[in-house]
Amino acid sequence: MRYVVTGAAGFIGSHLLRALLERGHEATGWDAFTDYYDPALKEENAAGLPVERVDLVDDGIDLDGVDGVFHLAGQPGVRSFGSVFPTYVRQNILASQRLFEAAVAGGARTVLASSSSIYGDAASFPTPEETTPRPLSPYGITKLACEHLAHAYGVEFGLDAVTLRYFTIYGPRQRPDMALARMVACVAEGRPFELFGDGSQSRSFTYVDDAVEATIAAMERGSAGRTYNVGGGEEVSVLQALEALAAVAGRRLEVVRAPRREGDASRTAADTSRIAVDLGWKAGTPFVRGLEAQWRWAADRVATR
Repeated sequence: MRYVVTGAAGFIGSHLLRALLERGHEATGWDAFTDYYDPALKEENAAGLPVERVDLVDDGIDLDGVDGVFHLAGQPGVRSFGSVFPTYVRQNILASQRLFEAAVAGGARTVLASSSSIYGDAASFPTPEETTPRPLSPYGITKLACEHLAHAYGVEFGLDAVTLRYFTIYGPRQRPDMALARMVACVAEGRPFELFGDGSQSRSFTYVDDAVEATIAAMERGSAGRTYNVGGGEEVSVLQALEALAAVAGRRLEVVRAPRREGDASRTAADTSRIAVDLGWKAGTPFVRGLEAQWRWAADRVATR
């Protein structure tokens, strides 16, 4: 099959693009190499992969002859209040609208990467897809807007789209601003870790290889218009993650306390029964095993600097 992956120099996108190529597909990556975090890390992620520099808002987008597009590009991060909000509108909503237009014109099936952030502090846990969204951050609001755009383009123009709501994907090359990546880097580099909140906040940590499998399954077997949670089988608090990392790395972190960040949900827990029934997918990587892989990757990078 001929595929395009947007956001292909990012954490999940680079893993996905490599997996598609290893399976024998003709796959190309697009990425704008924005500076939300160090673009040099994105260049490192994209090394050896067919990634083109494409801005989905400013550049021409041609999906003619493409079987499917995995839309992972976007501006991440729940700290999205204030002056940065226009960037989230541009990189998430406007970019997605232009991509959907191109996908309709080219007849390309689309898998949209959304986020558990659309749920906010959900009414029930584990949280099923039919839960009323109540995002706590402008980031979550823009991701929900992308979901609504995909639905509207499906109803009015026949866009063949499947939506995935990712729950805290982790593993080697994880985005450096995420809590687990910061923990691992602090241990590897001997720095103190800044803990936002009291550490009781918990997440459905999902290993990146499992997320890639779910994403490909959605392209191959997902029903048009369907939405799926993609979440790990274990819910882990920040304090539990700190303890697990100390055991894996053989040394403890110095923790510096800081106030809770605005827009940060206290808990996420994915109900994945729908994706299990429809696509036969279930997260298979225990949290500690995935953490070990992320720790080895980070430790090796520090050792080879």
